[in-house]
Amino acid sequence: PMILSRVTDYLRQHRRASRNDMALRLGAAPDALSGMLATLERKGWVRRIPAGAACDGCRKCSGAQVELYEWVDDRMRSGSS
Repeated sequence: PMILSRVTDYLRQHRRASRNDMALRLGAAPDALSGMLATLERKGWVRRIPAGAACDGCRKCSGAQVELYEWVDDRMRSGSS
């Protein structure tokens, strides 16, 4: 089963990724990642990028259909709360 630490490690390393990219790279179902990403977002560890924002990736998909997430820098997170 997919564990939260693999998702956080991936986003820390890549800084920004789509849910589908993470699903492909981590071998997880996109729906399973949604719950984990929502948990990380509530905790302030990641933020969802507004639809249509550029991911700096391959540009092969429609930005409006992509769920894009970004790691929140540790220094930024410790300053909030």
